[in-house]
Amino acid sequence: MTHERSTGSFPRRTFLQGAVAGAAVLAAQGVFRPAFAVAATGEEAVFKLPSLPYPEDALEPFVSARTLSFHYGKHHQGYVNNLNNLVKGKAFERMSLEEVIVKTAGDSGQASVFNNAAQVWNHTFYWNSMQKDGGGPPQGPVAAKISEAFGSYENFRKEFAKAAATVFGSGWAWLVLENGKLKITQTSNADTPAAHGQKAVLTIDVWEHAYYLDYQNQRVDYIQTFLDHLLNWDFVAQNLE
Repeated sequence: MTHERSTGSFPRRTFLQGAVAGAAVLAAQGVFRPAFAVAATGEEAVFKLPSLPYPEDALEPFVSARTLSFHYGKHHQGYVNNLNNLVKGKAFERMSLEEVIVKTAGDSGQASVFNNAAQVWNHTFYWNSMQKDGGGPPQGPVAAKISEAFGSYENFRKEFAKAAATVFGSGWAWLVLENGKLKITQTSNADTPAAHGQKAVLTIDVWEHAYYLDYQNQRVDYIQTFLDHLLNWDFVAQNLE
């Protein structure tokens, strides 16, 4: 099975079609659960940085506390801060994060809002895609679904690793559901599957800031470590329900 790349350069009409589907995807995905959602709340309608699902040192030695401190505390927080500055005094201020993503997908005039909103969402999804003592082959119903879609776990592993390794520059590799079928895809920069009518199931961040302090330029080593020691199959199972 081959993987596909989402470049973020689709025409506005195509994006709108995907965004309509994406709205339903995001609503159905359970991203509004308090432990995971980032939403405009209260009268001030300020977007908040969600808590990590584990302590900053929980993923050591595979992802250092130093990396998480910078990645979460500086980069992720920075996207939240940028988004709040961009939406101040605008209608977006009263929307949920997911609504902002859907409303701005493919609109060149709102590219900065989309990029920062999508990066807030993508990073939150990424933190949940990892867990302490994760990785390795899945079990039970998830294993059956992976084998059905890719032939075997090993085939999935190779395809996902290839997708992550071959993202040019900055971006993400994803396991997604599209029309009820599992597939592997890539997005560039801040792009996100919901903008293309896909339901995110799993992701790995391959922006350099995700791994450079621990792995320097060895992106492949980071990807293998993610698959072998960090991948959160419980989160995958939730997203396949």
